[in-house]
Amino acid sequence: MAVVSEAKLADVKKLVNEAANNGAAKTQKVMQDSAAPARATMEKTMEQATKATDGMIKAAEQAAEFGRGNAEAMAKAAQVYMAGVQDLSKMTLGMMQGLSEHAIASARALAAVKSLKEATEVQTSYARTAMEKTLSETTKLQEASLKLAEATFAPLTARMQVAVETMSKPIAA
Repeated sequence: MAVVSEAKLADVKKLVNEAANNGAAKTQKVMQDSAAPARATMEKTMEQATKATDGMIKAAEQAAEFGRGNAEAMAKAAQVYMAGVQDLSKMTLGMMQGLSEHAIASARALAAVKSLKEATEVQTSYARTAMEKTLSETTKLQEASLKLAEATFAPLTARMQVAVETMSKPIAA
């Protein structure tokens, strides 16, 4: 019985060793077979994550550049506006000085009149000339104001056009 048992024991050991060797080989093959797709999946995921990150960085850079352009346009518009307001102020001051000088000259002429008829003529002439000068200078001020408004809004209009062009482009994938 000891002989039979040893033979059976040897057969069992042999079967166990074969199973262990076959199991280890199969386990190793399964691990190798599953490692390759896992690695490919991980590489693909990393590639997609890198592309997404690059896209977000590019979008952030574009947004910053767009914001910088907007700030520059606002600064340019403010600069043009301030220079234009100074010019309009100078024009207004010149108009007022001209009208004041005309009023002083008219007052002097009125002081030198010798008759009521002559006073009426001086006063009428003064009023007509003052009205003509006022209308002429006011028209110049209106034209200058319109030009100032156009010049002030030009950089802002250009930025708006850039914004429309930017928003109308399809998003890059």
